[in-house]
Amino acid sequence: MTDADLESLQRRVRVAARALARHDLVQAWGHCSARIDAESFLVCAARPMGRIAIGEPGTVVRIHEPLPSGVLGEVRIHQQIYKARAEIGGVCRIFPPSVVALSTLRLLPKPRHGVGAFNAACKLWEDPRLLRDDALAEQLAITLGDAPSIVLRANGAVTAAPSIELAVGFAWCLEDAARVEREVRSMANEHELGAASLTRNEVALRQVSSGAVFERLWDYLAGTDPEALPQDAQFPDPIWGQVP
Repeated sequence: MTDADLESLQRRVRVAARALARHDLVQAWGHCSARIDAESFLVCAARPMGRIAIGEPGTVVRIHEPLPSGVLGEVRIHQQIYKARAEIGGVCRIFPPSVVALSTLRLLPKPRHGVGAFNAACKLWEDPRLLRDDALAEQLAITLGDAPSIVLRANGAVTAAPSIELAVGFAWCLEDAARVEREVRSMANEHELGAASLTRNEVALRQVSSGAVFERLWDYLAGTDPEALPQDAQFPDPIWGQVP
C-alpha cells in the first residue's frame, strides 16, 4: 500500500468512526477498522469515536501478532475476523441501543421490513463478557461465520463486510431492524408476530445493493463529515450470509 493509499484509508476510518457516533451506534465505547492487506489492518484511535479529530491517525495492527501497545483489548475481535475471512475489508464494534435492549432477552431483530432483510443472517453470541481474550475472539469469529453481523448478548454487536463503508451501513441497518422489531412487538400479539416477518424468498428478493443503495446510505451517514471524499469510499458487493 502506498503512502497515499494509507492516507486515504486513515481518512476513511476516521469518517466511518464519526458516522457511527453521529448516528448513536456507538457512544463512549466502540471501534472500527479497515483491512490494509492479508497481514494487517488499520483501527481507529482508542477514544470515543465522535471525538476523533480531523487528521487523527489510527493504529496499524498485525493480524497474526499480539496487539500493539495502546490498542483496545477487544480489537482482537477484528484480528480474528480478518484472519478467518479473507473477503472482509471492514469491521465495526458497536453498541446500538435497540439492538442491546433486544439482546438482553436473547432476541435478534427479525427481517420485518426491507432494510431488515440485510441482516437476516445475523447471529447471537451468548457470552456477555468483554472479548479481551484471543480464544474468545476466535470463537466469536467462528460463530459469525459468513454473516454480516453478530449480536453480543447485553454487549452490543459486531458487523463485518467487504469494505468499512459497507460495515457501517450494515451497522445502521441492524439498528433500524431492531427499532422496527421493538415497535412491532409493542403492537402485535404472538400470532401476528409470527406472520409479520419476510419469508426466505422475500428476504432474498430484498437483499440487493443495485441502485446505489449503500452509496446513498453512506451519503446519509457520513456525507456531512468534513473529511468525507466521494472518491475514497468503496462499495463492493455485500456478503449477506446464509439465512437460517
